[in-house]
Amino acid sequence: MVLDTSFLRQLDRFELIMARKINSPFQGERQSTAGGQGLVIKDFSQYSPGDDFRKIDWKVFARTDKLYIKRYEEERNLTVHILIDFSGSMNFGQKHKKSEYAAMVGLGFAYMALKNNERFILSTFSDKIEVFKPKRGRRQLAAMVDYLSSKRSENITNFEESLGQYYKAMVKNRSMIIIISDFLYPIEQIKNTLIRFKDHQVKLIQVLDDIELNLQLEGDFKLVDSETKTHLRTFLSPYLRKNYLGALQTHNAAIQSIANQIRGQFVTVSSSNELFDTFYHILG
Repeated sequence: MVLDTSFLRQLDRFELIMARKINSPFQGERQSTAGGQGLVIKDFSQYSPGDDFRKIDWKVFARTDKLYIKRYEEERNLTVHILIDFSGSMNFGQKHKKSEYAAMVGLGFAYMALKNNERFILSTFSDKIEVFKPKRGRRQLAAMVDYLSSKRSENITNFEESLGQYYKAMVKNRSMIIIISDFLYPIEQIKNTLIRFKDHQVKLIQVLDDIELNLQLEGDFKLVDSETKTHLRTFLSPYLRKNYLGALQTHNAAIQSIANQIRGQFVTVSSSNELFDTFYHILG
Protein backbone atom coordinates (compact mmCIF):
# COMPACT_ATOMS: atom_id res chain seq x y z
CA MET A 1 0.00 0.00 0.00
CA VAL A 2 1.30 3.44 -0.93
CA LEU A 3 -0.34 6.46 0.66
CA ASP A 4 -1.21 9.29 -1.71
CA THR A 5 1.45 11.93 -1.03
CA SER A 6 -0.89 14.72 -2.19
CA PHE A 7 -2.79 14.07 1.01
CA LEU A 8 0.09 15.58 2.98
CA ARG A 9 -0.45 18.96 1.30
CA GLN A 10 -4.04 18.94 2.49
CA LEU A 11 -3.21 18.40 6.16
CA ASP A 12 -2.67 22.11 6.86
CA ARG A 13 -6.25 22.76 5.78
CA PHE A 14 -7.40 20.92 8.89
CA GLU A 15 -6.25 23.96 10.86
CA LEU A 16 -9.05 25.90 9.19
CA ILE A 17 -11.48 23.48 10.81
CA MET A 18 -9.76 23.52 14.16
CA ALA A 19 -9.82 27.32 14.35
CA ARG A 20 -13.62 27.10 14.50
CA LYS A 21 -13.72 24.39 17.15
CA ILE A 22 -13.51 26.10 20.52
CA ASN A 23 -13.83 22.82 22.41
CA SER A 24 -11.49 20.85 20.20
CA PRO A 25 -9.26 18.32 21.97
CA PHE A 26 -6.42 19.47 19.72
CA GLN A 27 -5.84 22.91 21.23
CA GLY A 28 -2.27 22.49 22.43
CA GLU A 29 -1.06 22.13 25.99
CA ARG A 30 -3.70 22.57 28.65
CA GLN A 31 -4.78 21.29 32.04
CA SER A 32 -7.62 18.79 32.05
CA THR A 33 -10.18 18.84 34.85
CA ALA A 34 -11.40 15.32 34.15
CA GLY A 35 -11.18 12.61 36.77
CA GLY A 36 -7.71 11.14 36.84
CA GLN A 37 -4.79 10.31 39.11
CA GLY A 38 -3.97 13.80 40.43
CA LEU A 39 -3.53 14.92 44.02
CA VAL A 40 -6.55 17.19 44.50
CA ILE A 41 -9.93 15.55 45.09
CA LYS A 42 -12.48 17.10 42.75
CA ASP A 43 -15.68 15.36 43.92
CA PHE A 44 -17.21 11.92 44.42
CA SER A 45 -19.25 9.62 42.20
CA GLN A 46 -21.21 6.50 43.09
CA TYR A 47 -19.25 3.28 42.62
CA SER A 48 -20.23 1.07 39.69
CA PRO A 49 -18.80 -2.29 38.52
CA GLY A 50 -15.52 -1.77 36.68
CA ASP A 51 -14.46 1.27 38.72
CA ASP A 52 -11.15 1.14 40.58
CA PHE A 53 -12.10 -0.17 44.04
CA ARG A 54 -8.93 1.42 45.44
CA LYS A 55 -10.58 4.83 45.01
CA ILE A 56 -13.52 3.94 47.28
CA ASP A 57 -13.86 6.41 50.15
CA TRP A 58 -14.51 4.19 53.16
CA LYS A 59 -15.22 7.15 55.44
CA VAL A 60 -18.13 8.15 53.20
CA PHE A 61 -19.26 4.52 53.19
CA ALA A 62 -19.26 4.47 57.00
CA ARG A 63 -21.52 7.55 57.06
CA THR A 64 -23.88 6.69 54.19
CA ASP A 65 -23.64 2.90 53.80
CA LYS A 66 -23.09 3.55 50.09
CA LEU A 67 -19.97 3.10 47.96
CA TYR A 68 -18.49 6.26 46.45
CA ILE A 69 -15.18 6.75 44.66
CA LYS A 70 -12.93 9.79 44.77
CA ARG A 71 -12.53 11.78 41.57
CA TYR A 72 -9.31 13.76 41.23
CA GLU A 73 -8.15 16.72 39.24
CA GLU A 74 -6.17 15.45 36.25
CA GLU A 75 -2.95 17.41 35.95
CA ARG A 76 -1.63 15.83 32.79
CA ASN A 77 -2.64 16.56 29.22
CA LEU A 78 -4.76 14.11 27.32
CA THR A 79 -2.87 11.41 25.48
CA VAL A 80 -4.29 10.80 22.02
CA HIS A 81 -4.40 7.09 21.11
CA ILE A 82 -4.94 6.45 17.39
CA LEU A 83 -5.77 2.82 16.57
CA ILE A 84 -6.13 1.78 12.92
CA ASP A 85 -7.71 -1.52 11.86
CA PHE A 86 -5.56 -3.54 9.44
CA SER A 87 -7.51 -6.80 9.60
CA GLY A 88 -8.36 -8.69 6.43
CA SER A 89 -11.79 -7.10 6.02
CA MET A 90 -10.09 -3.72 5.55
CA ASN A 91 -8.47 -5.01 2.34
CA PHE A 92 -11.51 -4.02 0.29
CA GLY A 93 -12.38 -0.94 -1.68
CA GLN A 94 -12.80 0.64 -5.09
CA LYS A 95 -11.31 4.15 -5.03
CA HIS A 96 -9.29 3.39 -1.89
CA LYS A 97 -8.93 0.23 0.12
CA LYS A 98 -10.50 0.77 3.52
CA SER A 99 -7.14 0.22 5.23
CA GLU A 100 -5.50 2.87 3.04
CA TYR A 101 -8.23 5.38 3.76
CA ALA A 102 -8.22 4.55 7.49
CA ALA A 103 -4.43 5.05 7.50
CA MET A 104 -4.81 8.52 5.99
CA VAL A 105 -7.47 9.45 8.54
CA GLY A 106 -5.20 8.20 11.32
CA LEU A 107 -2.30 10.15 9.86
CA GLY A 108 -4.47 13.28 9.85
CA PHE A 109 -5.21 12.93 13.57
CA ALA A 110 -1.54 12.28 14.32
CA TYR A 111 -0.58 15.36 12.32
CA MET A 112 -2.98 17.57 14.25
CA ALA A 113 -1.74 16.20 17.56
CA LEU A 114 1.86 16.78 16.45
CA LYS A 115 1.20 20.39 15.44
CA ASN A 116 -0.62 21.15 18.68
CA ASN A 117 1.98 19.60 20.98
CA GLU A 118 -0.27 16.72 22.05
CA ARG A 119 1.10 13.42 23.30
CA PHE A 120 -0.07 10.76 20.87
CA ILE A 121 0.43 7.08 20.19
CA LEU A 122 -0.25 5.66 16.72
CA SER A 123 -0.93 1.91 16.50
CA THR A 124 -2.35 -0.65 14.10
CA PHE A 125 -4.19 -3.84 14.92
CA SER A 126 -5.11 -7.07 13.16
CA ASP A 127 -4.35 -10.38 14.85
CA LYS A 128 -1.88 -8.41 16.98
CA ILE A 129 -1.23 -4.82 18.04
CA GLU A 130 1.73 -2.94 16.59
CA VAL A 131 2.75 0.40 18.12
CA PHE A 132 4.54 2.92 15.89
CA LYS A 133 7.92 3.90 17.34
CA PRO A 134 8.20 7.65 16.70
CA LYS A 135 11.29 9.40 15.45
CA ARG A 136 12.26 12.86 16.64
CA GLY A 137 12.12 16.07 14.65
CA ARG A 138 10.75 16.83 11.22
CA ARG A 139 11.15 13.29 10.00
CA GLN A 140 8.45 12.01 12.35
CA LEU A 141 5.60 12.62 9.89
CA ALA A 142 7.53 11.03 7.02
CA ALA A 143 8.32 8.04 9.24
CA MET A 144 4.61 7.59 9.99
CA VAL A 145 3.81 7.66 6.27
CA ASP A 146 6.48 5.02 5.61
CA TYR A 147 5.22 2.88 8.49
CA LEU A 148 1.58 2.98 7.38
CA SER A 149 2.50 2.51 3.71
CA SER A 150 4.36 -0.69 4.57
CA LYS A 151 1.37 -2.21 6.40
CA ARG A 152 -0.82 -4.87 4.80
CA SER A 153 -4.38 -5.59 5.89
CA GLU A 154 -4.60 -9.29 6.63
CA ASN A 155 -5.60 -11.95 9.15
CA ILE A 156 -8.63 -12.38 11.35
CA THR A 157 -9.00 -10.05 14.31
CA ASN A 158 -10.65 -10.60 17.66
CA PHE A 159 -11.64 -6.99 18.32
CA GLU A 160 -12.20 -7.49 22.04
CA GLU A 161 -8.95 -9.37 22.62
CA SER A 162 -6.73 -7.03 20.58
CA LEU A 163 -8.01 -3.75 22.00
CA GLY A 164 -8.32 -5.22 25.48
CA GLN A 165 -4.60 -6.00 25.40
CA TYR A 166 -3.88 -2.50 24.14
CA TYR A 167 -5.92 -0.93 26.93
CA LYS A 168 -4.06 -2.85 29.64
CA ALA A 169 -0.63 -2.13 28.18
CA MET A 170 -0.92 1.43 26.86
CA VAL A 171 -3.75 3.46 28.42
CA LYS A 172 -2.28 4.82 31.63
CA ASN A 173 -4.04 8.16 32.13
CA ARG A 174 -6.95 10.25 30.88
CA SER A 175 -6.95 9.85 27.10
CA MET A 176 -8.67 10.42 23.82
CA ILE A 177 -9.20 7.06 22.09
CA ILE A 178 -9.64 7.20 18.31
CA ILE A 179 -10.51 3.86 16.70
CA ILE A 180 -10.66 3.74 12.90
CA SER A 181 -12.19 0.53 11.57
CA ASP A 182 -15.02 -0.91 9.52
CA PHE A 183 -16.41 -2.18 12.86
CA LEU A 184 -17.69 -5.33 11.15
CA TYR A 185 -17.29 -7.30 14.36
CA PRO A 186 -19.81 -9.01 16.66
CA ILE A 187 -21.64 -6.36 18.68
CA GLU A 188 -20.85 -8.16 21.93
CA GLN A 189 -17.11 -7.84 21.22
CA ILE A 190 -17.50 -4.14 20.43
CA LYS A 191 -19.56 -3.51 23.58
CA ASN A 192 -17.18 -5.38 25.90
CA THR A 193 -14.26 -3.44 24.42
CA LEU A 194 -15.73 0.05 24.52
CA ILE A 195 -16.98 -0.25 28.09
CA ARG A 196 -13.30 -0.37 29.09
CA PHE A 197 -12.87 3.12 27.62
CA LYS A 198 -15.88 4.68 29.35
CA ASP A 199 -13.76 7.10 31.40
CA HIS A 200 -12.04 8.50 28.31
CA GLN A 201 -12.99 10.58 25.28
CA VAL A 202 -13.81 8.14 22.48
CA LYS A 203 -14.15 8.67 18.73
CA LEU A 204 -15.24 5.71 16.62
CA ILE A 205 -14.72 6.25 12.90
CA GLN A 206 -16.28 3.60 10.70
CA VAL A 207 -14.76 3.40 7.22
CA LEU A 208 -16.85 1.57 4.63
CA ASP A 209 -16.69 1.33 0.85
CA ASP A 210 -19.63 2.64 -1.20
CA ILE A 211 -20.52 -0.93 -2.16
CA GLU A 212 -20.84 -1.84 1.51
CA LEU A 213 -22.85 1.31 2.22
CA ASN A 214 -25.30 0.98 -0.65
CA LEU A 215 -24.89 -2.48 -2.27
CA GLN A 216 -25.89 -1.12 -5.67
CA LEU A 217 -25.37 -4.51 -7.29
CA GLU A 218 -27.66 -7.10 -8.82
CA GLY A 219 -27.08 -10.49 -10.42
CA ASP A 220 -24.82 -13.52 -9.92
CA PHE A 221 -21.64 -12.93 -7.96
CA LYS A 222 -18.81 -14.98 -6.55
CA LEU A 223 -18.00 -13.57 -3.11
CA VAL A 224 -14.69 -14.13 -1.31
CA ASP A 225 -14.36 -13.64 2.44
CA SER A 226 -11.35 -11.32 2.82
CA GLU A 227 -10.31 -12.91 6.12
CA THR A 228 -11.06 -16.62 5.76
CA LYS A 229 -10.72 -16.69 1.92
CA THR A 230 -13.82 -18.89 1.66
CA HIS A 231 -15.94 -18.56 -1.52
CA LEU A 232 -19.68 -18.15 -1.90
CA ARG A 233 -21.76 -17.96 -5.05
CA THR A 234 -24.93 -15.96 -4.66
CA PHE A 235 -27.54 -13.99 -6.55
CA LEU A 236 -27.84 -10.41 -5.33
CA SER A 237 -31.53 -9.60 -5.60
CA PRO A 238 -33.42 -6.47 -4.48
CA TYR A 239 -34.76 -8.56 -1.58
CA LEU A 240 -31.25 -9.57 -0.48
CA ARG A 241 -30.08 -5.97 -0.79
CA LYS A 242 -32.96 -4.80 1.43
CA ASN A 243 -32.10 -7.42 4.06
CA TYR A 244 -28.42 -6.53 3.95
CA LEU A 245 -29.01 -2.79 4.34
CA GLY A 246 -31.41 -3.48 7.20
CA ALA A 247 -28.82 -5.64 8.95
CA LEU A 248 -26.14 -2.95 8.49
CA GLN A 249 -28.49 -0.31 9.87
CA THR A 250 -29.28 -2.48 12.90
CA HIS A 251 -25.58 -3.20 13.47
CA ASN A 252 -24.62 0.48 13.31
CA ALA A 253 -27.54 1.52 15.51
CA ALA A 254 -26.23 -0.88 18.16
CA ILE A 255 -22.74 0.69 17.93
CA GLN A 256 -24.29 4.15 18.20
CA SER A 257 -26.16 3.06 21.32
CA ILE A 258 -22.93 1.81 22.92
CA ALA A 259 -21.18 5.07 21.97
CA ASN A 260 -23.99 7.04 23.61
CA GLN A 261 -23.61 5.00 26.80
CA ILE A 262 -19.95 5.96 27.12
CA ARG A 263 -20.54 9.51 25.82
CA GLY A 264 -18.45 8.81 22.74
CA GLN A 265 -18.81 9.75 19.10
CA PHE A 266 -19.59 7.31 16.29
CA VAL A 267 -19.46 8.42 12.65
CA THR A 268 -19.57 6.49 9.39
CA VAL A 269 -17.58 7.71 6.39
CA SER A 270 -17.15 6.46 2.84
CA SER A 271 -13.65 5.57 1.64
CA SER A 272 -14.42 7.45 -1.58
CA ASN A 273 -14.98 10.78 0.21
CA GLU A 274 -12.47 13.61 0.05
CA LEU A 275 -10.43 13.58 3.25
CA PHE A 276 -11.07 17.24 3.99
CA ASP A 277 -14.83 16.54 3.91
CA THR A 278 -14.38 13.51 6.15
CA PHE A 279 -12.51 15.50 8.79
CA TYR A 280 -15.05 18.30 8.62
CA HIS A 281 -17.74 15.67 9.24
CA ILE A 282 -15.85 14.04 12.12
CA LEU A 283 -14.99 17.31 13.83
CA GLY A 284 -18.24 19.08 12.99
